[in-house]
Amino acid sequence: MRMRQSISQFEVAFEQETSLERRRREQLRRRAANRSRSRRIQREEQHGKVRFSVLAVCLTVTVVVVVVAMFEALAFLMS
Repeated sequence: MRMRQSISQFEVAFEQETSLERRRREQLRRRAANRSRSRRIQREEQHGKVRFSVLAVCLTVTVVVVVVAMFEALAFLMS
């Protein structure tokens, strides 16, 4: 009787440990996915900031070049 009882207790403990381990693995998987997602979002935001800065600089340089060219053309036509 004791042998059967200890085997059944062992089986119950094993099932509990297995389910606990399964839950731990699932939590780890979810945490890793969340970390990966947050890193990807941060990278995309950083790239977006860099792209916007490059666009703003390009537009500013274009405006300056066009204004200088227009004044040079106007000065050439007036003389």
